[in-house]
Amino acid sequence: RDGQGDPPLHPDGERQAELVAERLISTGERIAAVYVTTLQRTHQTAAPLVSRLGVQPIVVPELREVFLGDWEGGEYRRRFADGDPITRRLFAEQRWDVIPGAETSEAFAARVRAGLGRIVAAHPDQRVVAVVHGGVIGELVRQAVGSDRGFAFVGSDNASITHLVVHGDRWIVRRFNDTAHLGGFDLDPMPDL
Repeated sequence: RDGQGDPPLHPDGERQAELVAERLISTGERIAAVYVTTLQRTHQTAAPLVSRLGVQPIVVPELREVFLGDWEGGEYRRRFADGDPITRRLFAEQRWDVIPGAETSEAFAARVRAGLGRIVAAHPDQRVVAVVHGGVIGELVRQAVGSDRGFAFVGSDNASITHLVVHGDRWIVRRFNDTAHLGGFDLDPMPDL
């Protein structure tokens, strides 16, 4: 988890991006648009899909990953691996801002809700694909189901598919963390919550 760090995809991620595109195209359902964030890994993940669809990805900055403050740029992973005591507090309190300098959970929630709102307003009654980040997926699903547990859905796998239907004020989760298209890839799990 790199927060708003901007590393490129690993070669495994490039292959996973191809598999996501194959899966989404194979449904035969029209995809009206593809959205990405300001971070290159979303552009690279979306590349095989936008190439096949012949569209340009649309950037929604509000859907970029949570800002991890002092733990940006891979520090988050290192802290977990080293058993930093703040990691226990992070999950006990389920707030990003236990990390020094990190974005508050309230600000993150409002930001991603606004980003999704922009997409919904631009594409009423249409299917779109938003290539986003694990924290964003977790936050959107948390809001959709009305959970008060901040990290209830954090930890989706890279290149997984989560299907969210927005109809007016109603959000419906149809699928979460679907990785059937990835076959034998060794997925990078998050620590147990």
